[in-house]
Formats: sequence, C-alpha cells, structure tokens
Amino acid sequence: MQPRPNNPELASAVREFLEAEILPTITDTRLKFRTLVAMNALSMLERSNLEEGFLRSEVALLAKLLGSPLPLLETREALDAEVLRLNALLSSQLRGGWIADGTLEILKEIAVLKLKVASPSYLKRYSL
Repeated sequence: MQPRPNNPELASAVREFLEAEILPTITDTRLKFRTLVAMNALSMLERSNLEEGFLRSEVALLAKLLGSPLPLLETREALDAEVLRLNALLSSQLRGGWIADGTLEILKEIAVLKLKVASPSYLKRYSL
C-alpha cells in the first residue's frame, strides 16, 4: 500500500484544482452549482479521516446514555453496525417514552461530531 498521497490528500488536491482553476472559468450557472456540489463532496472526503474517531466517540456517548457496556470494535464495519444498533435502541426507547437525564446534551454532542465531518462551517455560524 502506498502511504502518500492518502485519500484525504487526493480529495484536497482535486478540490483545490476545481476551486482555483475550473470554478472561475465557469459561466453556466447549472454547471457552476454542480461544481460547487462536487467541491463540497470532496471537502467531506478530506475530513473523512476524522470520521472513525467521531464514530467511536458516538458509540461511547450512546453506550453511556443507554447504560450499555462499551464494546471492543476492531473494524470499521463493526463500528458502523454498533452505531446503527445503539441508535435504533435509543430511538425505540425514546418512542416508548424513556428519556434519561442528559439525553439532550448527549444528542447535541453527537450532532456536533457529525457536523465536524459533514459541515464544519455550520458550527461556526450556530451555537448548538
């Protein structure tokens, strides 16, 4: 496996090329919009190296809230499955009327973790 450039670095290079070289030359509004969407997707890929750590934090927060033991998750697939399982359990309990102390604060923390990958600029504009 080649260590450099990694996926976030490649995404960054392509996004920077689109931003500096291509976007300024586009006059068609539809094409400009589609290029901005592509640049946003590349920005998300740039931040994707943060995602696994944030998912581990989400599992820890949900396990704490639900009183579940913190599992040892060695693969990304296991981590993704545990996030889904814990979120489904929490959703089920909330629908049943169970709301533990600190639920809102933990859900806000999880929202911040997700926004740090998906849209960090949102966090700068709003206080969660």
